[in-house]
This record gives sequence, structure tokens and C-alpha cells, in this order.
Amino acid sequence: MANNQPVRIDVVSDVVCPWCFIGKHRLEAALKLKPDIAVDVHYHPYFLNDWIPREGIARVDYLTKKFGSPERYEGIAERVRAAAAAEGLVYDSSKMKRQPNTTDCHRLIHWADAIGKAPEMKQKLMDLYFTEGGDLTQADTLVQAAAAVGLDAETVRADLATDKDVDQVGAQAEQAKEAGIDGVPCFIFGGKFAVSGAQAPEYLAEAIERIASGKAIAAE
Repeated sequence: MANNQPVRIDVVSDVVCPWCFIGKHRLEAALKLKPDIAVDVHYHPYFLNDWIPREGIARVDYLTKKFGSPERYEGIAERVRAAAAAEGLVYDSSKMKRQPNTTDCHRLIHWADAIGKAPEMKQKLMDLYFTEGGDLTQADTLVQAAAAVGLDAETVRADLATDKDVDQVGAQAEQAKEAGIDGVPCFIFGGKFAVSGAQAPEYLAEAIERIASGKAIAAE
């Protein structure tokens, strides 16, 4: 690119958002389409369901409150399953038994960012939830996930038992909403151009190239 600086990509998303699961994969595919363009990806928290208590709730209760009933959600789930499968991902809603509050998940991503492993941490948590049906309200599940990407298990366990960075994560999520982000995933390229939704890799790759080359991008 003209100034030899990497293209900054800010990703606002939530761990329990299925389109964020798919969108992350599509962004990574977009990066492979532009291997010669350096990028600097940063993940930011968002609460898709900020009304869920810290201890989480039963998945069936969540689906009933948000969609009317688990049965009414099934049509949406089928579309998500198909979209995920097209990306080589597995979305298995039948394994999801508990809907978590994602504050602790975002704390893990924040802590993993300090060792350059935020993308890996985010992926691990989403794989656990969407594919394996892991209970992200359980400290043991979170600690094991953190250890798998290189964080110290005992430090994470101790920190999870405190309010460390809870306010910071909450403030960042609130800032995203105050900035007008009302749907995720949201990709912000170079601080200039925002793309909402799990767009095709080719579209995201074009945005990366245009920012890298300094070309203007027309508003949609």
C-alpha cells in the first residue's frame, strides 16, 4: 500500500452470534485472496443479548423469549446450518443447551490479545459453542479454552473469579452501540469504511484492497 502501513480491520462481533462465526471465516478467506496486503485485525466486544444474566439461561428459555418457541427458531437454524456448511463449518444447534452471557468470553479474548492470540481465542470459543455445544457459562470450560490457545490456566481461573476488565468490556460494547452499530458482525476497514453482516470474501477483499490503495469507497 502507498504508505506501507497495514490495513487496520476492526471487527465488532459476539461469540454467540452465528453470523459472526460465519463472518470471521469469510474475513479470513478474504485475507487469503489478498496475501500481499498486510493487515492488522482487532476484535471488539458486542453483546447480542445484553439482557441475559451473567450465569446464563437455558437455551430453550432463550429461544422462547427471543423467537416465541424453539420450533419457531428452527427455520432460522436451518439457514444458518446451510450457510455454515458452505464455509466448511458445523453449526449444531441441537447441542446448545445453555445461552451464556458473553462478558467472560470477551474478557478471555481481551486477555488473549495481550499475547497476540485474540483470533484463536475467539475461534476456540465459537467452535465450542456452535459446533460442540460447550457451556460457556462454566469456568472450567473457559479455562480449558484459554489454556488451549496459550494463556495460563491458573491465572485465567483466578481472574475469572474477579471483576477484572468487566467494566472495560462493557464500556467497549456500549461504545459500539453508541457509534450506531446495531448489527454484527461489523467490519471497519482503515477506520473509514464499515461493512455490516457476513459478506462474501470477495466483497471484503475488495474493501481491503481499496483501503490499501487509498481509493475511495462509495457508500452503499
